[in-house]
Amino acid sequence: MTDHMTIARRYIDLWNERATGRRRELLSENWTTDASYVDPLMKGDGRDGIDALIAGVQERFPDFRFRLIGEPNGYGDHVRFSWGLGPDGIDSPIKGTDFAVLKDGRIKSITGFLDQVPAGA
Repeated sequence: MTDHMTIARRYIDLWNERATGRRRELLSENWTTDASYVDPLMKGDGRDGIDALIAGVQERFPDFRFRLIGEPNGYGDHVRFSWGLGPDGIDSPIKGTDFAVLKDGRIKSITGFLDQVPAGA
C-alpha cells in the first residue's frame, strides 16, 4: 500500500533541499532514473533535468520554501497533493497541485498545476 503522506513529504523535502549533493541523493532514493516533471511553466526529464528545475526555482525564489497544503490522497500508484511556496510566516502567494505516478514506490512522473500565481511571479 502506498503511503501518500510519505511520498508528498519526500517530494516537498526535495524541493526545499539547498545542498546539491543531498538533493541528488533524495532524487536517487525517491525518483526513478527516467522520471519526468511537467507543469505549465517548465519541463524536466531524468534526475538531472529535474534537479536543474529545482535549482532554478530556488535561485529565483531564494527566501521561499515549499509546504504541503491539506492532506495528500490517491489510490494505487497515483498520488495527489497541494503545496504552497512562499516566505515563512505568511500565507503562500504561490500555490499548486501535483499529481504523481509511482513505479515500485518511487516517483516516475509529476504533472503539476499552478492554482495561484501572483502577477510578476
